[in-house]
Amino acid sequence: MPKQDDHETVWKHFHQVVNMAPAEIETWLDTAESRKVGIKRDGASESVGHASGRRIVTILRKSKAELDGGDYAHMRKVIGYVRRHRAQGPHESHRVPTSRWRYSLMNWGHDPLK
Repeated sequence: MPKQDDHETVWKHFHQVVNMAPAEIETWLDTAESRKVGIKRDGASESVGHASGRRIVTILRKSKAELDGGDYAHMRKVIGYVRRHRAQGPHESHRVPTSRWRYSLMNWGHDPLK
């Protein structure tokens, strides 16, 4: 994980793990499948990953100069989540396309089939 104060490294790693375009993420987040995965906290109507996907779209649409500390904190969270979750993937490749594992990663802006 990049050091907290190294924004250039965080930006680079974020754009390596987020391999979906903003419009792709938005289209995905509108599906029933995207809403069926993830953890919902404290009675929230939306999972943590689904909310993260909306935040990722906002970040991707900003210029680097517009990013603030909160954006970089979320980018670090995305990097960590995608790296950890990829390591836990299904071992049978035929299950990946419609797996909850893939759907969860897509909520975080990463499609493992790309």
